[in-house]
Amino acid sequence: MDAEEHERRADDNRSAWARTHADGLRRADKTTAPIIYPPTEPIDRDLHLWDTWLLRTRDGSIAEIDGYRVIFALTAPSHLLPGKRHDVATIRYFYSRDGREWTTGGEVFAGSDPLGSRQWAGSAMYDTDSETLYAYYTAAGHRDEAELSYSQRLAVGAGGTVETDEEGFEISGPWEHRVLLEADGEQYETAAQSRGMIYTFRDPWFFEDETGTYLLFEANTPVPPESTACGGDADQQAFNGAIGIATSPTGDPTAFERCPPILTAVCVNQELERPHLVVRDDRVYLFVSSHQHTFAPGIDGFDALYGFVSDSVFGPYEPLNGTGLVATNPANAPFQAYSWLVYDHGDELLVNSFFNYYDFDRPTLDDVAALPESEQQRRFGGTPAPTLRLGLSDTETRILGSLDHGHLPLPREPLPGSPFATAERDDAGGKYY
Repeated sequence: MDAEEHERRADDNRSAWARTHADGLRRADKTTAPIIYPPTEPIDRDLHLWDTWLLRTRDGSIAEIDGYRVIFALTAPSHLLPGKRHDVATIRYFYSRDGREWTTGGEVFAGSDPLGSRQWAGSAMYDTDSETLYAYYTAAGHRDEAELSYSQRLAVGAGGTVETDEEGFEISGPWEHRVLLEADGEQYETAAQSRGMIYTFRDPWFFEDETGTYLLFEANTPVPPESTACGGDADQQAFNGAIGIATSPTGDPTAFERCPPILTAVCVNQELERPHLVVRDDRVYLFVSSHQHTFAPGIDGFDALYGFVSDSVFGPYEPLNGTGLVATNPANAPFQAYSWLVYDHGDELLVNSFFNYYDFDRPTLDDVAALPESEQQRRFGGTPAPTLRLGLSDTETRILGSLDHGHLPLPREPLPGSPFATAERDDAGGKYY
């Protein structure tokens, strides 16, 4: 399928997370995660660690290199106030042989000059044929800027290499950094066009299947002043989140062309973070994370994982569970976890996230700033949260329980207490996008 056909399908199948869906958002037993308690030992006491993603191979499988699996995460020194961490975010990698105990490996782009004044979330792909690592990221701001800006571009570091031995795992360059995409002002809103509280053009997510090579990303869709959406209410229209998609006509993982968004949320939500896909039983499942405070006025949403399902990457999508809500925090710990990432584990889905603010049940995250600095530090987890176990049946999901903090099993590894022989589904399971 060529780029023109991809764009036509994206435009024809464009779907919306509508107000009629979001108005039904309610906590229920099947969508509410258990309370999280601090782990005995975080991954690294010297680091705040938040948005996390697994290294995958080109076909979407979890990469295993000489017995090691790898995660990437946004990190900052743990002596900083948690609210300042985004201003200095650096991507580091961590490796493990068992998916339970993780060793800090260092900065992914050490010794090179990544784009931006800091790097925000993305994805990572290891091409087993060329033994080359591609690290996709959000270039936030500009290198050497006098004051922090919040411009955002989708970028890639290509050419990474991997070395392993009995002592550990190491990622190094040489890296070639390039901008993949910027907002165009027509399909995707630029910062100058933004009327909203938060501007987004970030979170590049690589995936490939038999139909093509793609990059998903979070964005905002332009709403012209004359729009009649929300009855012409400009305050509502400012909430205009979207999930964008780009295609690589040649399959080159460093060259993409924009297509129209595959999902919009005008008058519903401003920020649909870290979009990613899981393909199960010929159905395509789209997942995003979002915050309570980024919903449009009048919608009572949550810090939560939201999901949608379609027969095609390009849609149209319908919300899971009728509203889109898949997993949220309990009412007495509404901000305990965030930035959920779903992957296939045969008979179940597993959901990674990070341990956010606990022992904190005030109405909004803004209230964190009112706490003494020592309390802001104490109440921030800054390490992986317990992994959720999720049941999936077509358009319905249910939380089944959880694993330990940061426990990320491979698809062939049985889950504790599970009666399923997941190894039998390795040909279908174990691939997440």
